[in-house]
This record gives sequence, C-alpha cells and structure tokens, in this order.
Amino acid sequence: MAERLHSKLSLAFEPEYIAVIDESETHRGHAGWREGGGTHFRVEMRSAAFDGMGRLARSRAVHRVLREELDGPIHALALTLSGRDG
Repeated sequence: MAERLHSKLSLAFEPEYIAVIDESETHRGHAGWREGGGTHFRVEMRSAAFDGMGRLARSRAVHRVLREELDGPIHALALTLSGRDG
C-alpha cells in the first residue's frame, strides 16, 4: 500500500521530497487496525504544486488523489505538506 500511495502522490504532485511511512504497527489494537498493516500512514511531502495553498487546501488535494484508498483500506492518514514557499 505504501508503494501505491507513493506512486499516486508522485504522479499527482511531482514532489521535491516525499516520504510515505506505514505506522500501522504503532496502532495495534486501536480502531481500524488490521493484521498485516496498511491501515495507518504518515505522508510528508514538499511540492511546488502546494505553493500558495493553505494547509486545508493542501490536505483536500491529497485526499482527492487518495479517495479510493481512504474509502477502503486506509483508516488514518497523517499529513505534513509544504510548498517551496514553506
């Protein structure tokens, strides 16, 4: 799943930096957790595509790209997003 997220986000935003971290194991026993992981992710990304966008607009843009995954296997997604402008 991490590779899938990385690929979709890379195609959509052409980031200068991207990290997709599966944090599922740290949520063992919590809501949405499943054996084998792939349920809780953290995405850190810097992209010129986010320049001039506020935090909410950046998050919404990522959620649109990952709609299918968020409607299905992903339970939680933490985002740290920035443009070149900070």
